[in-house]
This record gives sequence, structure tokens and C-alpha cells, in this order.
Amino acid sequence: MILMTFSFLSFSQKNEKLKVGAERTELFLNDIKEKNVAIVANLTSIIKSQNSSIHLIDSLIKLNIKVKKVFSPEHGFRGEADAGEKVEDGKDNKTGLPIISLHGSNKKPTKDHLKNIDVVIFDIQDVGARFYTYISTLHYIMEAVAENNKELIILDRPNPNGHYIDGPVLEKQFQSFVGMHPVPIVHGMTIGEFGIMINEEGWLLNQVKSNLKVIPIKNYDRNINYLLPIKPSPNLPNKQSINLYPSLCFFEQTPISIGRGTTKQFQVIGSPEWSKTSFNFTPQSMKGAKFPKHMDINCNGIDLSNYPFLSEINLKWLIDAYNKSKNKSKFFRDGFNKLAGNNKLKNQIINGYSEKQIKQSWKDDIEVFKSIRSKYLLYK
Repeated sequence: MILMTFSFLSFSQKNEKLKVGAERTELFLNDIKEKNVAIVANLTSIIKSQNSSIHLIDSLIKLNIKVKKVFSPEHGFRGEADAGEKVEDGKDNKTGLPIISLHGSNKKPTKDHLKNIDVVIFDIQDVGARFYTYISTLHYIMEAVAENNKELIILDRPNPNGHYIDGPVLEKQFQSFVGMHPVPIVHGMTIGEFGIMINEEGWLLNQVKSNLKVIPIKNYDRNINYLLPIKPSPNLPNKQSINLYPSLCFFEQTPISIGRGTTKQFQVIGSPEWSKTSFNFTPQSMKGAKFPKHMDINCNGIDLSNYPFLSEINLKWLIDAYNKSKNKSKFFRDGFNKLAGNNKLKNQIINGYSEKQIKQSWKDDIEVFKSIRSKYLLYK
């Protein structure tokens, strides 16, 4: 089936084992044989087989594919860098392949980076939130391959937050690397579907289109409760943190800790200024969180590690935290509007809007987005 400049392979929904795009090698091997390949990958680019697993890069090298270089996103190729930390170019110790960072001096591959490359393979596990930067990396990859007449293959993976759509749709003036597209915070699409939408909606610079092929997931239903086989980034260690992430990420641009520097990242909220509670935690420097908020300071807070599974964004925690803040003028930090995708959410909370009133203001834009989204869905 062909839709303009991209293609995707159909699949039948049967009661069989789910297979991610990277595990369906037979569907893309012929497209890359005898070609020079670059791979956009990180620690999640894993192919599982029975009780073992192998990294996509190692698998393709074993198949004599000419892998020439690796592009790495935020957190780096091995996934150990802090959120937002600059990642330098380097070399993979195992394969000797050069690693080009897309979260350092360049967020977009240059013409020289792609000079001897025929096809780029993108295989990274996303979590379905607009401010999770892997979709921004995908955007720049798509733009670069389009501008340099290269091919792009996305190996699709499930969206662990694919069961719902919620949040304000991003307004253009608030575009940034933590939000590049006019979509809600939780968009309910796989990264393959999202790539198709970027291409066909003309969101790339000068409305260029990449020569894109998506290798779909076999036997996938976005409403299934999918457990990721490996954590997608250092501070999303489990299913609960991934589910809470769209609701708690707002706190990153406030004085409130979300547990970086603890073993319950994105599963707790707290602050040293809060009144004494039955639950408290003390953030400490650790791998993936070298300088966490309120490091070495006791925070009174709330433990959400056993909170019921969410199918919507929870704003009550954010509203309550603002209301009990002792210095409300400094509660919202400079980057908050970029996370929200507008300046309305901040003002609504300041002006005492309820969660219900705020969500009602998102409703019309979400319906418009759903209509656009429906054109690009590959799965139920």
C-alpha cells in the first residue's frame, strides 16, 4: 500500500505473539543489502528471541549489513546521560562504529554526516508524550534524509501510553525541542505512525518529504497493556513511571521534585517546603541524575508508585502543589510554557481554574487533532 512518499506493510491482527519492527528483519533486509547504512539507536534498540536478546546493530552486522555509523539521541547511545545533558560524539567500544550525537552541537545530521550513507534506520522506543525528545530527533532525521535524498526506515515499536489522547495542543509560538508539533501532550500514536503524520502534514522545513518506509509491529493493539522490555531512559525505570510521566513532567519546570536522584523517579512528588508528611525522600546524585533538584535535602511528599493506572493526564497534583506553594510568583519556571505548549495552562492555574475547566478548554483542539491523526493510524 502506498500513500504519497511513504509505504507501510499491512498485517493481520491475530492471537499471536507481538513482534516489533526490528524483529521483522525479513521485511526490510532486502531494502538495505549492499547499501551503506546509518542507524539511529539507543539502548532500547533490541531484538528479542526466545530467552535472549541482541542489539539491532549487532544483529545487522552479523547479517553482513554495511553499518557505517550510529546517530544517538538524548541520553546517549547507551542511555546513561542525564535529561538535557549535552552528549558528545564518540565511538562504540563493542563495534568500533563512530557515534554521532544528536543531543550535542547538532540535533540534525549534516550533509557530511550523510555523505556516504544510502539509508538511515530509526529504531528507538518512545513513550507517547510530546515532550519526550525522541520524536524531535525523528523530525530532524526525516528532514535531513529528505534534504539529502536518502532513504529512511522506521522500525516501529509500541506506545506504552497509546491507550489515550489528552493535553493541550501545542501552539506554534511555543515550539522547542521539547515540543515541535501541533499535537496534544499525549497523542496516542506509535513512533512509526507519528513519522507518517510529520511527513504528510508538511511539518518538515520547507515542507520537504522524506522517502519513508515504516516496518509495522505484528499483532499490536494500542489498547493492550504493553510492558517495555527495557527502560527507555534513565529516569523512566518501570511501567508506573512511564504511565505517570505525562502528568508529572510539568513539575520539571517548578520547584517540585519528581524523584530524580531516588529509586522512584517519576513516581513521587515532593518539596522541602511542604509540611511534614508520612512519606518523604532525599534526592541524591546518581547515574542519570548527577545534580537532582533538592539534592541531599529531605523532601516531604506523596508516593504515587502504587497509584491506579492512568488513562488521562492528572492535573490535580500540579494545581494542589501550586496552591500550597509559599512563593507562588516563583512556582512556574521559564520552561513551563514550552512543556505545556501554550501560556494558557500556567495562567489558568494562577487564576484558580479547576481541572475540569482546564480540560474543557482542550476539548475542541483535541477533536481536530483526532481527525488528523485518524489518517495515519496503522493499528486499532
